[in-house]
Amino acid sequence: MGIRPLPEALAIARQQDLDLVEVADKANPPVCRIMDYGKYKYEAAQRAKESRKKASNISVKEMKYRPKIGTGDFDTKTRKVEQFLGEGHKVKVTIMFRGREVQHPELGRKILDHVAETVSHVGLVEVYPKQDGRNMVMVLGPDKKAQAAAQKKRSEEASEAAADTTPSLDGPADTPHISAQPVESSAD
Repeated sequence: MGIRPLPEALAIARQQDLDLVEVADKANPPVCRIMDYGKYKYEAAQRAKESRKKASNISVKEMKYRPKIGTGDFDTKTRKVEQFLGEGHKVKVTIMFRGREVQHPELGRKILDHVAETVSHVGLVEVYPKQDGRNMVMVLGPDKKAQAAAQKKRSEEASEAAADTTPSLDGPADTPHISAQPVESSAD
């Protein structure tokens, strides 16, 4: 529209039932736009909300182990670590040393290496094991390629399972198969 005096620009905006909004205040003369300011604010809020929705919230979960952990407990905790990684979380694996156990950090390193090896199909080591006072810490992060492969495998298995449950033309799928062989009974 060109350069207009402020009262004239306001009059033009009011004629169209719109607002006169200053978009560049540092320019000389200031740059203004005639628009519906309420609609503009609403659309900006919707864009911001959409961008927050797309941002992933990666939280850090923690799993604590001890140097003398049993195999059952190790398997249970490691399964949980695997589940966290599958959900897209980072996992901080901590080995807690007590008393003189601190003098044998190789035991903690061995456990951390075993955990990393066990969950290598869904995660990878982001921060390698390091001693932190009485604790040894390692951070595992989800492996996007491995997760995509696991998701593809799960969807294939689901489609195969759905195909197996479809009834056949021979009869209902839940009818047990009856054999024509006679059954002998033993009389005691």
